[in-house]
Amino acid sequence: MFIIKHRRYFFVFSLVLILVSLFSLMTYGLNLGIDFKGGSIIEVGYLAQRPALDQIKTSLAPLNLGAYTLQPVGDKAVSIRLKELDQTGKDSLMKALSLNGQAPVKENQSSTIGPSLGKELETKGMIAIVIVVLLIIIFVAFAFRSVSYPIKSWKYGVAAIIALVHDIIIAVGAMSLLAHFFGAEADALFLTALLTILGLSVNDTIVIFDRIRENLRLKISNSFEEEVGISLGQTIIRSMNVTSTIVIVLVAMLLFGPVSIKYFTAVLIVGMISGAYSSIFVAAPVLVEWEMWSRNKAVAKIKR
Repeated sequence: MFIIKHRRYFFVFSLVLILVSLFSLMTYGLNLGIDFKGGSIIEVGYLAQRPALDQIKTSLAPLNLGAYTLQPVGDKAVSIRLKELDQTGKDSLMKALSLNGQAPVKENQSSTIGPSLGKELETKGMIAIVIVVLLIIIFVAFAFRSVSYPIKSWKYGVAAIIALVHDIIIAVGAMSLLAHFFGAEADALFLTALLTILGLSVNDTIVIFDRIRENLRLKISNSFEEEVGISLGQTIIRSMNVTSTIVIVLVAMLLFGPVSIKYFTAVLIVGMISGAYSSIFVAAPVLVEWEMWSRNKAVAKIKR
């Protein structure tokens, strides 16, 4: 009952996190990668020992490439992500990567994404998120159709979406901060991370809602507020254990995994923690707040 009794403090905390995330997003924005802006990815392998990244960057400096990302791949290769190049520009790039012939290289792979394709990916990504959100509302409303008192089934779906919006805003805000301070790029993996957060977060929320539904059916209390509080008490340990297990794995990936998925993993960690928090401290308390508001409104209407 502690969470339900003090729910407004948790609402304020969530609001602060959301405002910080929105401020970061409006101030710093997102550093969109070539998956969205268009550009080239080129991976080259060194025939001998790979030079230090600082040496390679020094060799690339005269080319005025603009913003680019250089990452090691394995022991003898590097991957560079940069603006789209013509053949002359690519030849100059390969020469610079070889330190003007001092460290011979061979091209392992390369790909180019045009601006129109990047825009299409951005549009389809947003459509995918909207579709997921709508399907979640429909699914939750259908799954809880037998629970119509004291709060309508569709309100469970809306409460779940409020929690999901909370998680997505915080995850995007985290990516904005990572972009500003560490140069992280929002690419297709970032979009994958957002969709993963949506799925994992709503799963946690539905588990809690399902326990609320069961306790309502059993009529363990005459107070909806108390029933929700008891339901949270019965599920909170399970939710925290599952989230902790996943976060431990993600932290291991962040520390020991490849550099190419570092920011993807960091966003997932933020999203998982935010998702567990919102399921417990936002979604269920929103139901209680909504039910109390509806009840007070009905009482006021009767008195009039």
